[in-house]
Amino acid sequence: MRAADHLSCAELVELVTDYLDGALPPAERVRFEEHLVYCPGCIYHLDQMRRTIALTGRLTEESIPAPVAGQLLGAFRDWKRSAR
Repeated sequence: MRAADHLSCAELVELVTDYLDGALPPAERVRFEEHLVYCPGCIYHLDQMRRTIALTGRLTEESIPAPVAGQLLGAFRDWKRSAR
């Protein structure tokens, strides 16, 4: 495989959601999975994403205590303002 065919860690991070959704084209999926063979850091990142999705998938708006919901909304608003 040529060096240009190798996926970098940064590229993998950008593709992880599509990978987990099964939305990567077959050739890109192969590059993604080949990267995982030799990169324990990206294996860890993928595992953390899977765990996050599993845990947040169980959340409902009603299950979040009001003070925590307020803090989260404030953090998102601040983040959005700072991104401008």
